[in-house]
Amino acid sequence: MKILIAPDSFKETLTSSAAANAIEKGFLDILPDVDICKLPIADGGEGTVDVLVSSTKGKFFLTKVSGPLGKYVDAKWGMLGDSKIAVIEIAEACGLHLIPPNNRNPMRTSSFGVGELLLAAMDEGADHIIIGLGGSATNDGGLGFLEAIGIRFLDSKGNELTEGLASLNKLFDIDIDSMDSRLKNVSFEIACDVDNPLTGDQGASAIFGTQKGADNLMIKKLDSLLSHYARIVSSKLSNDVSMQPGAGAAGGMGYGFLAFLKAQQKSGIHIILEKLNFNQYLLNTDLVVTGEGRFDNQSDRGKAPMGVINFSKRYNCNIFVIAGSVENDKASEIKYGIDKVFSVTSNEVSIEEAMASPIDSLIATARKAAKYYKKYYLDL
Repeated sequence: MKILIAPDSFKETLTSSAAANAIEKGFLDILPDVDICKLPIADGGEGTVDVLVSSTKGKFFLTKVSGPLGKYVDAKWGMLGDSKIAVIEIAEACGLHLIPPNNRNPMRTSSFGVGELLLAAMDEGADHIIIGLGGSATNDGGLGFLEAIGIRFLDSKGNELTEGLASLNKLFDIDIDSMDSRLKNVSFEIACDVDNPLTGDQGASAIFGTQKGADNLMIKKLDSLLSHYARIVSSKLSNDVSMQPGAGAAGGMGYGFLAFLKAQQKSGIHIILEKLNFNQYLLNTDLVVTGEGRFDNQSDRGKAPMGVINFSKRYNCNIFVIAGSVENDKASEIKYGIDKVFSVTSNEVSIEEAMASPIDSLIATARKAAKYYKKYYLDL
């Protein structure tokens, strides 16, 4: 029999690869003769580069780029194996984790480093670039990364804006012809699972500004600046995508990719499973085991395990979910059509205990899952 183990990361405890190894160990302890295939996954955010590059036997790169506050950071990205496809996580260059909470101010942060990563990818011959949006410290509408790839943002006197987002109220014209010419031959996919527009009550500033350090007054200013920015861009490009779902992703970086680079927007897990040829792994598979840190009523909103579950149903595989914590296992099984949901935490294992030794806790839970499968699904 064949088992496919395809978990997402257990946030703040285990990477998807470490989780897959632990689940494999637990199953082999109970079912030593089964054929196990491990395929760690991600949802387009953290871990996307590691998953796609490792699974395709590609190549990792470490590039020094401008961080969100201008200080250089080492950003990891990669090229998929046997292809000219690059994959980049924007958080590597301008992530919220790069700025201490007491120093966060979206009026001062820039996505410039993301543009430098695009240039580095093209230097390596990339003709298709996957962008993992999410976790950004910026709210500049992509202004910074667009400047890095050569686009010039001008005031009424033809001078370039020099103060980034803070000077967007002076934006009068845009020189697109100065953009790096190689970009004409590069296609883009953005992994995005939020549907926020660029501006307005549900826009980038209003919904995500607070976590990036903005107070209510700053949020209003940010939204006003991005609204002016969108008007000038729409006039210049004769195309308004500012209200398109996803334009507000990553502080409006989604807007920059959609408007200037004609990026295709897809669910992050859809991109991951597509690039990994996930369907091929499901052929002749008896059981699929997926999982994440918490499985709840938000899990069907673009999260990785639901992508695995939905694909696996097409092949009539049995489906188990192992999660750090589960909101309601019986309800989840019924709602999502899962055969069985297992929680690492329980009356016997507290969250604190599970977090203290996550690998051992996950192995123990995987053993329980394997025993259940052996008892109820196998004629052994």
